[in-house]
Amino acid sequence: MKLLKLSTITAGSALFVLDLVLVVLVWPLTLRFGWPHRISLGHKPIDAWSIVYPIADLLALYAMGLYRREAILDMRKSASRVPLVVGMGIIGALLVINLLPYFGTGAFRQLNSTDQALTLALAGLCFTGCAFVARLVVYVLLRRRWLRRHLLVLGAGQRAWDLVWMLGREGSNLHYDVSCYYDPASSELDPRLADDADVRIIRAADIGVLMAAKLSRADEIVVAPDERRGMDLLPLLECKKAGYPVSQYLSFVEKEIRRVDLKRMDLGWILYSDGFYFGVLDRFLKRLFDLFAATVVLIPAAPLLLAAMIAIRWEGPGGVFYRQTRVTQNNRHFEIMKLRSMRVDAEASGAVWAMKQDNRITRVGNFLRRTRIDELPQLFNVLKGDMSFVGPRPERPQFVAELAKEIPLYNERHMVKAGLTGWAQINYPYGASVNDARSKLSYDLYYVKNFSILFDFVILLQTVRVVLWPSGVR
Repeated sequence: MKLLKLSTITAGSALFVLDLVLVVLVWPLTLRFGWPHRISLGHKPIDAWSIVYPIADLLALYAMGLYRREAILDMRKSASRVPLVVGMGIIGALLVINLLPYFGTGAFRQLNSTDQALTLALAGLCFTGCAFVARLVVYVLLRRRWLRRHLLVLGAGQRAWDLVWMLGREGSNLHYDVSCYYDPASSELDPRLADDADVRIIRAADIGVLMAAKLSRADEIVVAPDERRGMDLLPLLECKKAGYPVSQYLSFVEKEIRRVDLKRMDLGWILYSDGFYFGVLDRFLKRLFDLFAATVVLIPAAPLLLAAMIAIRWEGPGGVFYRQTRVTQNNRHFEIMKLRSMRVDAEASGAVWAMKQDNRITRVGNFLRRTRIDELPQLFNVLKGDMSFVGPRPERPQFVAELAKEIPLYNERHMVKAGLTGWAQINYPYGASVNDARSKLSYDLYYVKNFSILFDFVILLQTVRVVLWPSGVR
């Protein structure tokens, strides 16, 4: 069995591991040597409350997208956000310590205000310093090309070019060393690959597949010819026996880019691959998650919702809430609730796509949309059971009928309840066209295929980034 190589680790994973290791090592030392000796408590400096800070710090870094591809590509910009994100984590930790009795009865509550402030300052300095060091190390690793993943792509046609193009834009690794194994019997050589200086073309007439894998130091072999009929699979079996992972094109794209490639997708792959299954326990846990998350958000958001309602009424005549028919699980229709952000006569001539800089949006409505406050009433839809907290965004029946005609498998997104937030919302910018709907569907199908409660929690965490930094959406 091949040993785990540094090139198989994504930059985001490496950065998270470094953050975790540094925090685990440095935070206890900071508490032990940073606290003033005048503190005389019956508790050791490392008490239950002290564990909350590093956990909240790592969650904040993840929630604000500082392990995402775009954040690592622009390391300087993401590093400038570190102190703010660390501060958010410390505030979150304080809330947990003061709201949960178990942590509140520990040593922290027994400190005077000066020592509490010192503890917070130490936490801020410790976690900020650890985050800066971790990002510096990853930056050096990237510059030295130690985190570049080596791929051997079987095929050098249009499908192989599509793969190289997508990896360059969306791959979980920032950089790839790609070698394409060209066999004229399986496809023609795409001229774009031939002209790409970063892609190495290995001709089948020169060496076999196993030797090509060794020559390219492949971490994985991706089967991506334009024509697979008649393809000899024995060389791939030899590669697998030699320790080289072998992946089919669509499965590799799903794993590496975390969406479904609609352009190349076939029903056979969906039929025989894992996913698209929801057991009774899955649905029960998801419903519990929805009720808990909606309640947790709705209670502190109630004053904000009331203020928004007053602002809408103050701006002009018309109802505060806006109800509209949408489509949810099993193509069932329901009435979605939102705060009204458009003029009363916005759709006097019929249903139309919402657009950027839409002149139908009011001044108050523009603010509500940018801050996502207009979405808060949908929490009542979640509590009622029409929607889930996480899932594909609900569309209007008119648009669903139109999109289902234009986009294959569009109705498969309705295997689950529509969601207040979702995988497509945190990965794709706002759009209002058939092409945008097709791109979003690639993320929605990935979510439906790979649903889990943990995945819902991950999406919920990263929704914070979209709300606070909308420009962070790709």
